[in-house]
Amino acid sequence: MPQTRYTTLISADNLVERLAAAPADVAVFDCRFDLADTGAGEASFHAGHIPGAHYLHLDRDLSGRKTGTNGRHPLPSRDALVATLADRGLRQGQQVVAYDAQGGMYAARLWWLLRWLGHDSVAVLDGGLQAWQAAGQPLTSETPQPARGDFRASTPLESPVDVHAVLANLTSRARTVVDARAPDRYRGENETIDPVGGHIPGAINRFFKDNLAADGRFKAGPELHEQFATLLAGTEPNRVILQCGSGVTACHNALALEIAGLHGASLYPGSWSEWSADPARPVATGPNP
Repeated sequence: MPQTRYTTLISADNLVERLAAAPADVAVFDCRFDLADTGAGEASFHAGHIPGAHYLHLDRDLSGRKTGTNGRHPLPSRDALVATLADRGLRQGQQVVAYDAQGGMYAARLWWLLRWLGHDSVAVLDGGLQAWQAAGQPLTSETPQPARGDFRASTPLESPVDVHAVLANLTSRARTVVDARAPDRYRGENETIDPVGGHIPGAINRFFKDNLAADGRFKAGPELHEQFATLLAGTEPNRVILQCGSGVTACHNALALEIAGLHGASLYPGSWSEWSADPARPVATGPNP
């Protein structure tokens, strides 16, 4: 019997079943990270992780070279990311499960990147490491040493847009920009990460944590659909540009839109960290219009 493909979320119970039935058919990646302590996620991985999982570091593995003007977490090259994943043993068609311990904010980055590489059998562990442990499942400190996989890129399932497209949109207003940062940072208050506070003019705010229920799992698809439909006020999802501080938590909104059945939004990877690096670019402050 063919195995179910998971393309958005997978529960801890379903991951347990999948690993028990066909462990070689599942690639699990630990994406834990801390922006304030960039070594903390990897240290936590070595202290204990889901058995068989490999670690991917946001700065080292899931981002490209920074120039000082292209944002804090620019996209890696497709070739570099393919090589990283193949080195971890990823094979063509393999089910990927990404997890973290931060509500999916980093795991969703890997979800988006794999879809950008044309791989749709990728899901975020709903509830993250906490859900795995709450299900009574073990952790291990053993690191797997796989043979190199045959993973390769194919036609992208996700599309990024660059800063020039976002600049052009200031005039055309053809697309709606959705900012995933916390409301105070969106308003231009309490900015501690980037040198300038505020948001891209015309952008509306959808804090990525609003995609989660109180238990740390994603809200159900119908609820997310209703909330995003209200936010977008008639804008089709394929006319949406997703951004955040550096192109990471915007992927959380991308995943939430997919769960909601709203397909086709584009990611602005440079996001506010790229936009605000050029003082000539306009800045807006204040609440959602």
